[in-house]
Amino acid sequence: MDQTPERISRTLWIGIGFLIVIFCIAYVLARVEPKRLAARKPLPVIGPVADFMLTNQQDRVVTLADLRGHVWVADIIFTRCAGPCPRMTRQMKELQDALPSASQTRLVTLTTDPDFDIPPILKAYAERFGADTNRWMFLTGTKKEIAALAVGSLKLTAVEKNPEERTDPADLFVHSTIFVLVDKQARLRGVFQTGGEGIEWTNVRPAILAAVQRLEREP
Repeated sequence: MDQTPERISRTLWIGIGFLIVIFCIAYVLARVEPKRLAARKPLPVIGPVADFMLTNQQDRVVTLADLRGHVWVADIIFTRCAGPCPRMTRQMKELQDALPSASQTRLVTLTTDPDFDIPPILKAYAERFGADTNRWMFLTGTKKEIAALAVGSLKLTAVEKNPEERTDPADLFVHSTIFVLVDKQARLRGVFQTGGEGIEWTNVRPAILAAVQRLEREP
């Protein structure tokens, strides 16, 4: 009995199945490969960080020279904050815990409220959140000094609320809820939103850690 039509049909369906597999692979690669290329693309240089002189939670002077040669992640909060600050500090703590013990990356938290956030207050706040003082510094100074670093170099924002705008005694400032990333050469290289509508910290954290690792490999 001539089975040629059956063979042709079988061959045709095998060919169609093979083409479907090829198309599926091509579709996946078209979606994945740009992400891989983006991951290999150098992080942009947003701008230089100017020199500064502030005081940490241990009442020691910290300057830009202390951070040169280190990658660092920075944010701005105030200890009396009843809004996003505790969440941001917990998120920074998660970054601290996720960094390898051999990592030289530093964490920097600035205060928007230097009149209240003096070193002993910052020290107690750091201890409350389990900050590693060898890696994570909380910085205070004059309002002008903090603004020069936070606004002028790191592109963070902090605006004091007028008394009539405050909803409670701790509602003192409107400030950024972002983490910024600085490289070993004291250049701003990344900005990461930590919360808000549509923002999932579970996605942001690995992105920050990946960016940190890339900058640590740079000279």
